[in-house]
Formats: sequence, C-alpha cells, structure tokens
Amino acid sequence: MIGMRIAAGLLAVTALTAATACSTSDQPAHAEAPAAAAASKPSETLTPLLQHALPNVKGKTFTSAVVAFPPNISALPHRHGQAFVYAYVLEGTVRSKVDDKPVTTYHQGENWIEQPGAHHVLTENPSRTKPAKLLVVFVSNTGDELKVDDPKS
Repeated sequence: MIGMRIAAGLLAVTALTAATACSTSDQPAHAEAPAAAAASKPSETLTPLLQHALPNVKGKTFTSAVVAFPPNISALPHRHGQAFVYAYVLEGTVRSKVDDKPVTTYHQGENWIEQPGAHHVLTENPSRTKPAKLLVVFVSNTGDELKVDDPKS
C-alpha cells in the first residue's frame, strides 16, 4: 500500500492500549517497550503496522498489527470491546476458541473473524519448537481499548 510505513519495535499485547490513540493520517502506530509484568515469562508481542481513522465512517479507526507467539505460549482470555477483528496466520499454527464455538486450529494461510463483543477464550501456539505469527486487523470505535484481558480470579 502506498504511504504505509512499518513501525519499528515490539509492543507487548498487554500494553496495546497505549497504541490505540486515533491517528488522522496513515502514520504508523507508536511502538512501546514491553510491559514489565511480561518480562518474567515470554508472552505474545505485537508489532503495530498502521492505524488510521476511516474517512468514510465517522468514529471508526482501522488498526493493523502483527502478533508473534513464541513456542508453547497462550494469551490470556480477553475481549476486543466492540471492535470487528480479522486474524490471518502468517506463520506456524494457532489454536483459537471464541465464545462457545469449538476450539479450532488454524495453519499458515488460514484466517478467522471475531464479531464485536466476542470473548476470545483461547489463543495459543501449540508448537513446542516453532513460533507463530498473526496479522490482526481491528475496526474499532475511535479511542476504544483494543484488548482487555479477563480479570484474574
């Protein structure tokens, strides 16, 4: 895409909300250092690619990112608020469970969507040796948090 610039650095998914501020141009979302809590155990990381207010849909923002899962890593159960989410497996294998649907295993080249308000119960890289990567696209209400982990019991 013309004008698309790739942001440098990694962003822990737990710090994703820092990258959700609305951008009125096609500037890359800003990368932040991983959260200190994530330093104790490897976790998924997010590399922001592009964030752009949709010019023909007032109050909506398009955000794209690459989420990398080291081997044998699971994300915490979470929601993406009222965002519509599209995920595409760039590399490896990802197991996913959304709402009450069955657990599904996705391989490189496969994809899925999550409806607004969906509960992402499971996201994991089941391989003990190979990493996995997703391209994730959000269409969200401008200013909304893109990922909210379930409260810890």
